[in-house]
Amino acid sequence: MHSFEKLKIWQKSMDIAASVYEISTLLPNDEKFNLIHQIKKCAVSIPSNIAEGAGRNHNKEFVQFLGIANGSTFELITQLLLAKRLKLISENAVHSIITQLVEVSNMNFSLQKTLKTNTN
Repeated sequence: MHSFEKLKIWQKSMDIAASVYEISTLLPNDEKFNLIHQIKKCAVSIPSNIAEGAGRNHNKEFVQFLGIANGSTFELITQLLLAKRLKLISENAVHSIITQLVEVSNMNFSLQKTLKTNTN
């Protein structure tokens, strides 16, 4: 069992989730139940799956949840790029978040690799 609150990947993903909630207010209201809902759901899924995996009994289970978190990371990148492509949000609004998501994804792959070599 890992202390997820101390994990930098969890801390960074929590920052991303907060940023996504902030930029979602820039999206049009008619997207409230579509794209806004989906990007918020993905943003929350990333730190949630990291925390859930950290709470599991074995590193193998943690790796599985990190994989789910990484899937949500790429899903969120796609949704932000779509919002930008549809001109619902500016490049400036999403660039920083996408950069942070790529960083979290890289951290995720590194953590998975470490956990796989230290399976318990």
